[in-house]
Amino acid sequence: MGSRQIGIVWDINKCMGCQTCTVACKMVWTNGQGMDHMWWMKTNTVPGKGSPKDWESMGGGYDKNEKLSPGKLPTLQEFGEAWQFNHEEVFYGGNPEAYLKATPRPTWGPNWEEDLGAGDYPNSYFFYLPRMCNACSRPSCVEACPVKGAIYKREEDGIVLIDEATCEGAKCVQECSRACPYKVIYRNTAKPLSQMCNMCLVRLEKGVAPACVRLCPGRAGSISYLDDTKGRVHKLVNEWKVALPLHPEFGTTPNVYYVPPLSPPKIDRNGDLEEDHPRIPIEYLRSLFGAGVDAALETLKWEREKQHREGKPELMDILIARRWQELVGDFTKDPAEVH
Repeated sequence: MGSRQIGIVWDINKCMGCQTCTVACKMVWTNGQGMDHMWWMKTNTVPGKGSPKDWESMGGGYDKNEKLSPGKLPTLQEFGEAWQFNHEEVFYGGNPEAYLKATPRPTWGPNWEEDLGAGDYPNSYFFYLPRMCNACSRPSCVEACPVKGAIYKREEDGIVLIDEATCEGAKCVQECSRACPYKVIYRNTAKPLSQMCNMCLVRLEKGVAPACVRLCPGRAGSISYLDDTKGRVHKLVNEWKVALPLHPEFGTTPNVYYVPPLSPPKIDRNGDLEEDHPRIPIEYLRSLFGAGVDAALETLKWEREKQHREGKPELMDILIARRWQELVGDFTKDPAEVH
C-alpha cells in the first residue's frame, strides 16, 4: 500500500464538553501502571491554560526557518498528577465530620478550568476543544528522537507511533515531548518510556473507528483518509475548507482539524443583540486556527443561511451527519463483533 494519511475532524459547534471521548480513551488505553496522569484524549475548555498548563507557550515544532525548535518539557504537576482520596477514612473511619481530601494537594489537572472561559458578563464565552495526537505530516517528535526507530510515522496511514520496546525516554529526557508543540506526549512514571495517543491503531486495523470518534454522543468527530474524495474529512478540509488545523504556525502540518465555533452576538447595555459583533473575538480564533478562520466562518454562515432559504445545501448535510456511519469512513465495523 502506498503512502496515505488518516485525518480527523472535530466540529466544535457540536462538542458539548461531556468528556465521553476522554473517558473512552482512558478506559481503553491509559489505565495501566504509571499512566494515572495520562489523558491521551482530553477536551479542554477554552480560552484557558489547557493541559499541560500553558502548553501553547511551551515551544516545540519548527521555527520560521523551518528548523527544529525544541521547547520546554512539561512537568508532572503541569499535566496534573493523579489524585488520591481518603476514601477509607470518610466511608469506613467512623468520623462523621471527615470529608474527602485529595493528596497530593492539587494545583492543576487535565480539566482544571472547565466552563470558565473568558469575557465579562453578559458577554462571557467559552467553547470546548478536543485534543489528541495530531498525526502530523512533519512530526517534530520523530525528528527530535535520538533513538532510531523509537518514534516513526507509518506509510500506510500516517499514524505516528512510539515503539515502546525501543524507546529510552528516561535516558534522552523526553526529547520527543520537548519537540512536540502540542505537548501530547507523556512520560510513564513506572517505566522508562514515553507514551501518547496511537489513534486506536488496533481498532483501525480491524475496521473499527477510534474510541473517541465512535463514542461521541454529539457526533462531533469524524475520521477518514484525506485522499478519500467521498469522505467527510476530505470534503471539510480540502473542498469546503471549513476544517482547520490547530496552531498551523507550529509548522508540523497536523492532520487533526477543527470546524471553528460560530459565535452568538454580543449583548449591549440595553440587553439588545449586536448582530455584527460576535461574542467570541475573531482575534482569538485566528490565534488558534490561523488566518483561514475568517473565510471558514463566512462559509459556514452563508451555507447555514442558504439552508434556511433553500432547504439542504451540501455542507450542512455533511455537518449534520444523520447516520453515524457517515462519520467513520471505512471504519464502520462494530467493535463488539471484532476479535
